[in-house]
Amino acid sequence: MVFQGSSVAISHTGKVRSNNQDSAYAGSNLFAVADGMGGHAGGDVASSIAINRLAVLDHVYETPSDAERALRDAIADTAARLIETVKTQPELAGLGTTVSALVMVDDYAVLAHIGDSRVYLYRDDTLTQITTDHTFVQRLVDSGRITPEEARYHPRRSVLMRVLGDTDADPELDTFIMPTQPGDRWLLCSDGLSGVVDDSHAAKALGQGLPPGRTADILLRQALDGGAPDNVTIVLVDVGGQHPVFTGTPTIVGSASTPTGVEMPTARPARTGWLHTGRQAANEPTHFEPAPEFLEELIEEDRRRAKSRRVCWVVSLVVVLAALGIGLFAGYSWTQTRYFVGADEDTVVVYRGIQQNIGPLTLSTRWADTGIDLDDLPGFVRDSVEQTITADSLDHAQRIVNQLRDTAEDSP
Repeated sequence: MVFQGSSVAISHTGKVRSNNQDSAYAGSNLFAVADGMGGHAGGDVASSIAINRLAVLDHVYETPSDAERALRDAIADTAARLIETVKTQPELAGLGTTVSALVMVDDYAVLAHIGDSRVYLYRDDTLTQITTDHTFVQRLVDSGRITPEEARYHPRRSVLMRVLGDTDADPELDTFIMPTQPGDRWLLCSDGLSGVVDDSHAAKALGQGLPPGRTADILLRQALDGGAPDNVTIVLVDVGGQHPVFTGTPTIVGSASTPTGVEMPTARPARTGWLHTGRQAANEPTHFEPAPEFLEELIEEDRRRAKSRRVCWVVSLVVVLAALGIGLFAGYSWTQTRYFVGADEDTVVVYRGIQQNIGPLTLSTRWADTGIDLDDLPGFVRDSVEQTITADSLDHAQRIVNQLRDTAEDSP
């Protein structure tokens, strides 16, 4: 049957890129995001080819398995088209695209995924990432070498291990079938969103229960407020729910929405010199596939980075411990310039240090026994001695002792 629910697709160039290489589709049963790469028009072409090829899958399927097979065939055909495109337009060599697609079949969601665009499911107030990023840093996370938080800021987080490109006619694709239910919210997005807006903020936006269009606008605003260094593309799909069901023509956004196709830019001579590097950051690809030998270099680089982190951690720990040790030594040395008068079992004693102790560490030592018997002192004076009398110096302590001695001698 035709999917019952509502959806939206939006795409924004972001605050840094000069063009939008993302594409997305939201139809009656098909929903997809493609994040193109390749510099200049290469990314635009790749993501447009992917979305336009997938668009023909937007119809009712008898079984989820039929939809899964159709997705696999369409994405494989997309890879073939990318290869053919580069043959006829060599200037596009190196183009590629991620693909994250979702087909609704009765009570099931059929997913296909390659690259680092993502599919999330928001259900019962919990946001779950359904797809796995096909990236170098995700491999490091899976192997336990870095944490997910470290992966968010890793300098090689954009290195893709699997992607639709112009070199592999048989790409390795993740496909799976999941049951879905009324109230589910499916979020498909490029890494322009997931790389800036963390899961907790995305979940908060999804949990407000607003219509898909309003929710997508909130997510986009969060990405823009976070700097939006890349194109931001969002497809949000609500299963059932209180909002109007999808009607009308499919929504296509990003480079695939260009009516006359992607226009090839005119090549400009590269400017050289120390003011010009010969390429513009906004047009550089945000991802790339490493060659096998480069992957080994990345792994070795990460080993060096991990070793450097461990060395820095050890050095920092040593510095902290040294500072703590110096502080403790200085503090203890100061206490040994202090004196106080107190009581032993039956006599008045001068102590060096301070009255306080730190756990088992005693901060005072017996300096001298005055020979003054406590029993020779009046009651209130004896109480003062037993509670200790602080002296500013050894001379001050000696004066206190002389006063106590005089008191003891005068006492009847």
